[in-house]
Amino acid sequence: MNPHQPYPATPVAMFTSFWRNRMLIWQMTRRDVVGRYRGSIMGLAWSFFNPLLMLATYTFVFSVVFRARWGVSGEESRADFAIILFVGMIVYGLFAECVNRAPGIIISNVNYVKKVVFPLEILPWVALGSAIFYSLVSAVVLLLAQLIINQTLPWTSVFFPLVMLPLVFAAMGFGWFLAALGVFLRDIGQITGIFTTVVMFVSPVFYPVTALPKEYQGLLRLNPLTLIIEESRKVLVFGILPEWRSLFVALVLGLSIASIGFWWFQRTRKGFADVL
Repeated sequence: MNPHQPYPATPVAMFTSFWRNRMLIWQMTRRDVVGRYRGSIMGLAWSFFNPLLMLATYTFVFSVVFRARWGVSGEESRADFAIILFVGMIVYGLFAECVNRAPGIIISNVNYVKKVVFPLEILPWVALGSAIFYSLVSAVVLLLAQLIINQTLPWTSVFFPLVMLPLVFAAMGFGWFLAALGVFLRDIGQITGIFTTVVMFVSPVFYPVTALPKEYQGLLRLNPLTLIIEESRKVLVFGILPEWRSLFVALVLGLSIASIGFWWFQRTRKGFADVL
């Protein structure tokens, strides 16, 4: 490999790199997931209990303290509120995990930067793979809760991966962009934490869009997470087919964000070694 040759930055190169390094991505993702809980007594079981603990906390605060209700039915229980809330947490959690880890992902793997043959562009894929694992665990918790409480599961749940696809590509785009930017501007790591916290409260995670005054509902729908959260609730909770046209537009937008982020990463990666 010629170190002076420009790195390919096209959308085709983005998918080619993923396919060519798929086994390496899988191995590094597995190591990342297992390594997070290495040395703890409960191990991977924490990935199951963490979402349960957070769900119980948020449900108590919003349904007991603030007495929030979703308004989907006249006999809505706290369990129903918890299930609907949990869907928003799953979607937001995947996005926040990728964005918050991105600025430090190159800095924390300096040894790979010095290796010319190592495909640095796969590191955000590894972060995404870990986030998807935790989202899948949370989704299993959600489906089990549905089965226990309602004795049924909506068949539309099979479309959940398709609903999440636009968010996956958008998260990768942010991941590549912030990973590269974080090398040159270390303050990005602090900014992303504030940014994801703000995004959580301006997304319909804890409340429905209809809870806002009409003049603000349009602004909330400009948030890309709003569509993914609402469509996820349709297929996972209410048993309604997703709005395919809106998801297609979101997919195109997600692919565009991924392409731009990948282009930025590939164009700036030559300067990583000089800064680090």
